[in-house]
Amino acid sequence: MSESGSILGNSVVRLEDPTLLTGAGKYVADLESADAATVVFVRSNVAHGTVVSVDVDEARAMPGVVAVYSAAGDDLGLAPFQGFPMLPATFNRPIFAGERVRFVGDIVAAVVAETSAQAYDAAEAVVVEIDPLPVAVTPLAAAAADAPVIFPEAGSNICFNTTFGEEDPLEGAQVRAEVEMVSQRLAGVPMEPNGCLAIPGEPDGGITCWLSHQAPHSVQPAVAGALGLEPAQVRIVCPWVGGGFGPKAAVYVEYLVAAAAARALGRPVKWIEDRSEDMVSLVHGRDFAMKATLGLDGEGRIVGLDASVTAAAGAYPAIGAILPMLTQMMSVGVYDIPKVRFNATSVVTNNTTVGAYRGAGRPEATQLIERVLDVAADQIGMDPAEIRRRNFIDPAAFPVTTITGASYDSGEYAKALDAVLEASDYKGLRAEQERRRKAGDTKLLGIGVSAYVEVTAPLGLHTEYGATEINDDGTATIAAGTSVHGQGHHTAFAMVASSVLGIPMEKIKFVNSDTAAVPRGAGTLGSRSLQTAGNAVLAASEQVLDRARKIAAHTLEASADDIVTGDGGLHVAGVPGRMVSWADLAAASKDAAKLPEGLEPGVLRHEGDFDGGNSTFPFGAHVSVVEVDTETGGVRMVRHVAVDDCGRILNPLLVRGQQHGGIAQGAAQALFEWVQYDEAGNPLTGNLMDYLIPAASEFCSFETSNTQTDSPRNPLGAKGIGESGTIGSTPAIQNAVVDAVSHLGINHIDMPCTPERVWRAIRAAGS
Repeated sequence: MSESGSILGNSVVRLEDPTLLTGAGKYVADLESADAATVVFVRSNVAHGTVVSVDVDEARAMPGVVAVYSAAGDDLGLAPFQGFPMLPATFNRPIFAGERVRFVGDIVAAVVAETSAQAYDAAEAVVVEIDPLPVAVTPLAAAAADAPVIFPEAGSNICFNTTFGEEDPLEGAQVRAEVEMVSQRLAGVPMEPNGCLAIPGEPDGGITCWLSHQAPHSVQPAVAGALGLEPAQVRIVCPWVGGGFGPKAAVYVEYLVAAAAARALGRPVKWIEDRSEDMVSLVHGRDFAMKATLGLDGEGRIVGLDASVTAAAGAYPAIGAILPMLTQMMSVGVYDIPKVRFNATSVVTNNTTVGAYRGAGRPEATQLIERVLDVAADQIGMDPAEIRRRNFIDPAAFPVTTITGASYDSGEYAKALDAVLEASDYKGLRAEQERRRKAGDTKLLGIGVSAYVEVTAPLGLHTEYGATEINDDGTATIAAGTSVHGQGHHTAFAMVASSVLGIPMEKIKFVNSDTAAVPRGAGTLGSRSLQTAGNAVLAASEQVLDRARKIAAHTLEASADDIVTGDGGLHVAGVPGRMVSWADLAAASKDAAKLPEGLEPGVLRHEGDFDGGNSTFPFGAHVSVVEVDTETGGVRMVRHVAVDDCGRILNPLLVRGQQHGGIAQGAAQALFEWVQYDEAGNPLTGNLMDYLIPAASEFCSFETSNTQTDSPRNPLGAKGIGESGTIGSTPAIQNAVVDAVSHLGINHIDMPCTPERVWRAIRAAGS
């Protein structure tokens, strides 16, 4: 619902789309720099082994080759890289594997040549000899007592652990429901693969790196530290970025090699990865093995939850290793659970590093509680929607801190559930399901319900930079510390500034993703942009308006309280003819002779940081309807209905886009996507011929709507929406697949719910 007299709350077409649709935007691969060389990486084709030799002599002699770097001949001076500050330095990654390789894709050498073709040819001439060692490619295999130790100096494969609760949370339970499940390994697969263009010399004898990235300010200190530079000597810029989804929030050692090579050679160096390199070598997501036991009383109320997680961190642990902390915090979901015991262990594995992936620890928490709740409902013969309603946190309790330490700001969980049940005609669906079962139909209907709450701006990311400035021509420029990669930030933030200043959106320029133009920022991840940067732009715009009103009041000889925004400037309320244009206000702001007493001359601008004080907690409910063919195991999405609550809605068009994209990504995990390895650690899904990315034709049309429960933690009342669809949809779809065949005695099928897995479950139940 739009605010009276405000653009906020209305569906406004995105400002970004003309540039995107006409192809006018430049991505890293499109950038050209005179005398730029290309770097190509030589990677291990063995998952775990001792490096015997790396022969680069032939490569060095090939046409166009400028330099070849390896552990044996590494004159780049790069120290081993620590993937995340909370992790032991024992697990730091050598830039070039010199003694041991730990996954297929580990870097053993880098070839720099005049052209990409010459670099690839020379890279193929590098001869690497490796003696294989035993491998562990799954979290449970790496956690086993007899697992090969991937970092011998560490003594074990455990790189992180988090625990909560000691007492038995199931004491006194009349019913115990238990399920083991996986959240399988996924690849990010952004439309644009990763890349870096490193240009030495500027600023101040330092380096500029153009990256395809989600958080440029996080890369700046990493590059500076690796190269022995001051942060001010490192400029990180992101041009157009073709999708991120979490993997592009990481700092890659490939950036460091490109930057160090550029400085060593005194010329630009460019790295553009291909699709297989992206699929195998960079960052994956998820890869949790989980177990949940839920205790209930005789009326279906939850007594306690006992949960455990074993998470794969990949060969060189990074932020993915600590994500079970978020799973632990969010494990109670939307429910009033009085007792919880939770234990999570992250282990290094002989495959690609696990990092953030859309949702990052929260989808796993939702899957954990939503699957075991469905198992419990089936066990006691209670409708899945009813068991959820019976255990929701009372809306009168908000704000509430859960037993696991999450500080929920606001929520009306039953309202969202009721809305989605009505929108889906839940009773009618159950009747049709029963009709098909009685008729012996081979096309069974499955109905899956999920209710979720997630945390946005997590891990202390509730502070962000924003600025607003009036230009000499009366237009405005806004800046934010978040980084654009498709979300519609220009549109959203321009709406905020326009609603305050009255300047049309098309006259508001947006600056982001450049450490030279924006002094600080935490980037775009964790569904945080509007509630942090949006509010920072709001506060900056209000401060600019306050200064402008004082200047206009002085010019018009009126009270500042009587000055209002108008068409092109400020005027006295009720007297639009007495107007001062924004261009005149910008000029007057710098002229001491035109300022009222107490105002110092300066640019009509304000910048600062907004701190929401804590995270926000959006929520919602989804109903998935699938059709399962009992003869083939095939699953077809029939309907997907989502009611998501992201606080006050700024632009319904942007919200719907995020809902649809999130649901598609969640459905892809539930039914299609799965990064797989063979027993020797060789990737089986290293390109899009083998890794199943669904097309839009694989989905039904998504039915999305919203409830609105404002957050009290920011003036816009906003919560995040970027990851909600992924978090709510996945367990709903998995629950729907299991629900379709639950009457056959099947209580769980792991994701992805492929035809083979469904068919085997049906056959096993029948036997």
